[in-house]
Amino acid sequence: MQKEELIITPKTKVFDIIEAYPQLEDVLIGYVPDFQKLKNPILRRTVGKIATLQQAAQIGNISVVDLVNTLRSKIGQTAESIHAEEGQYNYNKPSWFDSEKVVQQFDVREMLASGDHPVAQVMEDLKKMKENEIYKLIAPFLPIPLIDKATGMDFVHWINPQNDELFEIYFVKK
Repeated sequence: MQKEELIITPKTKVFDIIEAYPQLEDVLIGYVPDFQKLKNPILRRTVGKIATLQQAAQIGNISVVDLVNTLRSKIGQTAESIHAEEGQYNYNKPSWFDSEKVVQQFDVREMLASGDHPVAQVMEDLKKMKENEIYKLIAPFLPIPLIDKATGMDFVHWINPQNDELFEIYFVKK
């Protein structure tokens, strides 16, 4: 059916989620009753292709973290399953990790709760990092697009899941 698994993030479009996982349509409507309108095929193609989960959470006045984690759990998308599917995310403690080398830490939970996106801030922070300095990111879900972006900037990472709703991701420039 699906050629490639869609990883659910705050920036994922509602249309893409419903197309990839039709069973999540009712879950979305349960969280955001206004999305009942998405059962109309015309609205689904227009609104659904524009609206992200971040926007859906704001419309429904709910936490985007709760929405993302709920949708992920309904389809069995855990940190481990993403790791197994992708194979490019490092969950094994690397030899470069040394807690003494953590020079900056950023907990994105508050920023996400207020509806802001931390990607620009994290990228700005990472640009200032020197070789072998470690940046610690704390997030309520696995921020795959952010990790991918950092990897594209020649950073390597280590994902240290604390539980299903708390992830520590360490970055170092190599």
